[in-house]
Amino acid sequence: MVKIAVFGDYESIKGYSSIGLNIFPCEKSEEAETLFKSLLTGEYGIVYITEEYASLFAEEIEKYDDKLLPAIIPIPALKNNNGFGINRLKASVEKAVGSDIIFNK
Repeated sequence: MVKIAVFGDYESIKGYSSIGLNIFPCEKSEEAETLFKSLLTGEYGIVYITEEYASLFAEEIEKYDDKLLPAIIPIPALKNNNGFGINRLKASVEKAVGSDIIFNK
């Protein structure tokens, strides 16, 4: 069975624990990188990460783009959303189908 982690600020991710996901709240950016990297060691098959933190760790996340596990998926937070998730989705769709079918640009 694949374990699922949710990483981000507490207010944005606290509800995920009610559906059985493991939450990893982080409020201090000094601790964030260490905590995030610990989630990528193989224990979790899916790691949801709020957009604010995903944009901070974009280079680290890109290392896992061509790997099966863990799947790292940006999710919106309650605040500080920056479009990181939708931009990654758009790029993935363009790569798969060869054109921008989401925004038609």
